[in-house]
Amino acid sequence: MQSKTEILAPAGSMESLIAAVRVGADAVYLGVNDFNARRNAENFGVKELRDAILYCHVRGVKVYITLNTLIFDSEIPSVLELIKCGCAFGADAFIIQDLGIAKLVREVAPNMPMHASTQMAVSTVAGFKELEKLGFSRAILPRELSFEEIKEIKENTEIELEMFVHGALCMSVSGQCYLSGMLGGRSGNRGLCAQPCRLPFFVSGGTGHDLSLKDLSLIDHIKKLSDLGITSFKIEGRMKRPEYVAAAVTACKNALIGKEDESLKKELKAVFSRSGFTDGYLTGKLGKSMFGIRSKDDVIVGTPVLRNLSRLYNKEKQEIPITISLTGNIGKPLLASASNGKIRVFVTSDYKVQKAKTHTTEVADIRKQLHKTGGTPFKVMMTDIDIDKGINIPMSEINNIRRGVIEALEMKLTEGFAKEFSGIKEHYPENIIPHAAAWKLKPEPVNNQNFMLRFLTVNQIPDDFDEIVEKSIRHKIKSIIVPLKTPEDKFSYLRKLEIPFGIEIPRGLYGFQGKNDKLLKDAIKNGAAFAFVGTLDGIALARKHDLKIVGGPTLNITNSFSLYECTSLSLSSVIVSTELEAKQINALRANIPRGVLVYGRTPLMLTRNCPVKNGKSCKTCKQDAYLTDRKKIRFPVVCNNGVAEVLNSRPIYLADHLQKFDNTDFQLLYFTKESKEKVKQILNAYENELPPTGEFTRGLYFRGTK
Repeated sequence: MQSKTEILAPAGSMESLIAAVRVGADAVYLGVNDFNARRNAENFGVKELRDAILYCHVRGVKVYITLNTLIFDSEIPSVLELIKCGCAFGADAFIIQDLGIAKLVREVAPNMPMHASTQMAVSTVAGFKELEKLGFSRAILPRELSFEEIKEIKENTEIELEMFVHGALCMSVSGQCYLSGMLGGRSGNRGLCAQPCRLPFFVSGGTGHDLSLKDLSLIDHIKKLSDLGITSFKIEGRMKRPEYVAAAVTACKNALIGKEDESLKKELKAVFSRSGFTDGYLTGKLGKSMFGIRSKDDVIVGTPVLRNLSRLYNKEKQEIPITISLTGNIGKPLLASASNGKIRVFVTSDYKVQKAKTHTTEVADIRKQLHKTGGTPFKVMMTDIDIDKGINIPMSEINNIRRGVIEALEMKLTEGFAKEFSGIKEHYPENIIPHAAAWKLKPEPVNNQNFMLRFLTVNQIPDDFDEIVEKSIRHKIKSIIVPLKTPEDKFSYLRKLEIPFGIEIPRGLYGFQGKNDKLLKDAIKNGAAFAFVGTLDGIALARKHDLKIVGGPTLNITNSFSLYECTSLSLSSVIVSTELEAKQINALRANIPRGVLVYGRTPLMLTRNCPVKNGKSCKTCKQDAYLTDRKKIRFPVVCNNGVAEVLNSRPIYLADHLQKFDNTDFQLLYFTKESKEKVKQILNAYENELPPTGEFTRGLYFRGTK
């Protein structure tokens, strides 16, 4: 049965949380300390978290804690403490990106619901079914899906679906953006995106800001999406003002019941937008019209409406009807009870009722005081007062017992939300148990002298590749990866090389499942030994065909628990995240072979809205396109399977630093724009561990990311 449709509001501060609740949000999501995707928001400490959950639960509002970032091994003890606090305080769910953290929550808090963050970048029916198997009760849809694609997912899965309907719209698929981390060390996957995409990046004939999209607004589509069966409508904006939160929640609630309020919509647009709003992904109208920036005019028009919008939440709405009873007998303590019709609480005062000497307390006076519940969510509908005649009770005592019984009712309403929390149950090697000292143990070195080669196209493979392989002595070429769309006549050449080859399943699958199924079957028939995957969608597709699976760096493996989870997902080996430092990679523990990307232009963005199309068509592009930033640095753009990848301006080069990775089993050379001759040069350089020439980067391996 479809549960009540939920309006889910952002709470970057207690003021924003109060604003959301007062205008009728059904749930809020918030971050605690540094483990969330908006670390620059005010966020909540542990004490503030408890107060926030109590405030919300009294008012019938759910609270979801965001754990939607990638976690390092050194942070596991702190994450465990946060999970423990969330369980004790009665949080309603955790929103999770990291596969390892999902594994951890399942183990230590089996009754805590898990919501799959949109950062997990799942976009296919098979991918959402994988999330169900991993224990997620809800998944947050990517913003890039069309209505028909959402409909297909809803009709073929059991998992609850949540979707963003208003707020900022990133150019990249969430969880697949490495631009901020690689350029400035502030990772979007770690909650510190510096939004470099909002700076000028341009293609010839484009907008001048060809990585900056307008804000998303699907408010006009909410009723249709609700009828489809979407469980929760989410508003982005934990770094925005309370007035914005209040306006967005109100607009969404209006849309859900079919109420038109054009004035409020204009105010919402005024308070924050980037050249207006877009619904291009949902409606399938991609292109130049989706792009926009936050202009000076946008800022100026927003200032006057803030005060007006604050009217929406300036007072607590008393929407919970209650009955209060009071008993006063001479010589006995004053008694009171309160009930909301389902539960009743009782309070006894320290004050003993006295016989009146001069002024007598009347029932009408008591009733008047008991009705004074302003500042609370309760509205007194009826009072039952039973007092002796001729008594005097100070009004201060009436007020005290009224406050006491209200507080008791609030506390009673928050009972029953706490969840079980236990320690680590599953058996791990001693050095995986999450205590700070254990993570410092030095691992045993392993053999890492093997190379895996990935090619963007088979045309990059040198003509004399078999000779190169024969001459590789110090570093053996263990396997190669070619595209899923490799032409059939090329497979015979690959088989002659007598090196295991695999095919790369694109990260952006979307509506191409049937076509990709056929391509995968053909590749297997022609000798493909494994699939190279970068998302759960790819894992699901490879598993369907019983194909050996190698995980790519965009699976975002950053801790030992996520490595352990890879074995549960049937992976044979995995490339760890390029956002790890070398020393973190060397400290990873798990019984799965792991590799590290040591050469190549790493993908910085995966986008369904190709920025190059702002200036030229696919016919004239011919896979030779670049974005140029304000410093005249060029970033290649390549297309595959209906999506575009923005690549780094220069390749990672580590031929002379290979020995600094002493806990990896193999190393990945990731070829993208290189010619056959350049590939030969690189292979020679890595065989002989030569120093770099030309432009290069060491990536984040020695400078790290925040």
